[in-house]
Amino acid sequence: MATLGMRALGTQGLRVSELGLGCVGISELYGPRELDESRAMLRRALELGVDFFDTSDVYGSGHNEQFLGEVLGGERQRIVLASKFGAVREGFGYRVDGRPEYVREACDASLTRLRTDVIDLYYQHRVDPATPIEETVGAMSRLVEAGKVRFLGLSECSADTLRRACAVHPISALQSEYSIFTRGVEDAILPTCRELGVGFVAYSPLGRGLLARRIDAPVAPAARDVRAFHPRFSAENLERNLALVDELARRAAARGLSAAQLALAWLLGAGPDVVPIPGTKRRSYLEENVAAAALRLDADEVAAIRAAVPREAVAGPRYAREELARVEL
Repeated sequence: MATLGMRALGTQGLRVSELGLGCVGISELYGPRELDESRAMLRRALELGVDFFDTSDVYGSGHNEQFLGEVLGGERQRIVLASKFGAVREGFGYRVDGRPEYVREACDASLTRLRTDVIDLYYQHRVDPATPIEETVGAMSRLVEAGKVRFLGLSECSADTLRRACAVHPISALQSEYSIFTRGVEDAILPTCRELGVGFVAYSPLGRGLLARRIDAPVAPAARDVRAFHPRFSAENLERNLALVDELARRAAARGLSAAQLALAWLLGAGPDVVPIPGTKRRSYLEENVAAAALRLDADEVAAIRAAVPREAVAGPRYAREELARVEL
């Protein structure tokens, strides 16, 4: 297994492994919990050189942070912990809260659950349209001054919001969905990040398992799997999308790779400031993902993959209408 390299996020000194780990699936959204396997997976991630772990206070209504604190607490000096605030669970959905007083409250609660006295990278999970970004980032900057947070991030914000935020305090990372299936950030967000010296963290780099060919049929709503409500996995869209994945898989097989590995290699080649955070609960998938970091694609290969999976050929938006209304891209 290849050793993971390091990448800089922003210009303030934050460095992380070139592949991180998205942890939400440990607690919810993608079927039932497998906590014993997830514990083993987290420890294996450390063995493979993954040091960047991404969570949020809303994942599992706090369970995810608690679980990471329990499993990784003894390795605190070896890891980079990223968490988020601002998505407040309400029933089966959530509301967005970016008020300064809530920022402080949420951070203190996350520190307790994570069993630490500092969060390395603290994101606003979704932009609160009722609170000016200057007020929210101002409150986040005071957490840095208090020593509770080291670096600041934003998630799913627009280029304009990012500019306004950076005028208040340096932003080290912007996190948004990015994969060969979801390339909207290439239009304005990535260029603005590069202009402002902001790193980019790519969540769902495997299209919620679609690019790994781990979905063959529409997911039943009773399966405790959020993909049952995502348009790209609906009966009318899934077959078209799987045909694109199969084309990617054929290209990957010619190199002795899986479709997931080729998709991650493509994303790692998007720039040294891009850090994908594929999520998993299982060691086997983790090891497959980490192996992709050893791959290098030349310009012709990158262009060929883009041509094989055109943006306009992907069927369905990445979120349902209600959730799309909460992202600024």
